[in-house]
Amino acid sequence: MKIIFMGTPDYAVATLNSLMEAGADVSLVVTQPDREKGRGRGITKTPVKTCAEKWNIPVFQPSRIRDPEAVMRLRDEKPDLMIVAAFGQILSQEILDIPPKGCVNVHASLLPKYRGAAPIQRAVLDGASESGVTIMQMDAGIDTGDILFQESVTLDPEETGQSLYDKLAGLGGKLLVEHLSDIELGNFIPVKQIDEESSYAKMLNKDMGAVNWNASAVCIERLIRGMNPWPGAYTRFRNKTLKLWAAEVVPEKTGRTPGTVLGADRDRIYVATGDGMLALTDIQLEGKKRMNVREFLLGCQISAGEIMESGKK
Repeated sequence: MKIIFMGTPDYAVATLNSLMEAGADVSLVVTQPDREKGRGRGITKTPVKTCAEKWNIPVFQPSRIRDPEAVMRLRDEKPDLMIVAAFGQILSQEILDIPPKGCVNVHASLLPKYRGAAPIQRAVLDGASESGVTIMQMDAGIDTGDILFQESVTLDPEETGQSLYDKLAGLGGKLLVEHLSDIELGNFIPVKQIDEESSYAKMLNKDMGAVNWNASAVCIERLIRGMNPWPGAYTRFRNKTLKLWAAEVVPEKTGRTPGTVLGADRDRIYVATGDGMLALTDIQLEGKKRMNVREFLLGCQISAGEIMESGKK
């Protein structure tokens, strides 16, 4: 079965590696164009392109996958199946109709929950008890196609966006390979999604990491974990950006204005929230490295009554 694989970030690398290790016939990899990155603005390959080169697979990087020239390139490949994992562009119906066995997507949620670009982080933000991977038959909608296969994982109480990302990346490749022959033989029963049970996880941006101290300690702690590593949760302290990497919820009423520093001990800085108290344990002040609070307090004194400001810079 001849396969075109479409993907861009690290999440998709695990799936491509799993396919190749299983001996799948991936004849072409399609990924986003190389981008400028970093202060030097050097050109950086996508993780999937780097993986494809390791396996000596031809790579195609169209700026717009819907352009006639791009569609013709896919059609000329004569694939039996297309597999998509976090590619980053929406496929037209014209493209979806090319492979006789259709296009399947390796999506990082238990659809119909969390359609869209950031299902992993959204599961952490919402305090979900489980997440998982869905192998879905693609249609012209955004993650609206029929469910073919699913597998779930339980979220750890300290799950971060990064740790769940790593779990689901590995699970996606495993689940796809386990059912690749089923997809080839049509040995599955498609299950239509119930739209009324769906939710949408929009693409992340930097502003989403801004802490609102009027929120509850529970919600802010989830924000810190969900936005780790990018864009990161942050507040303003002493006119500088303070990134928050880890914290603990203290379910204690304070009666103080949200954002007020209540004090510090050896390992924690306590801050009032809209409901409860947050104990910061791992932080990073603008211009400094990430460190635990014990290290931070060795070089910086914190006084009760100081204010951590809500909102973005």
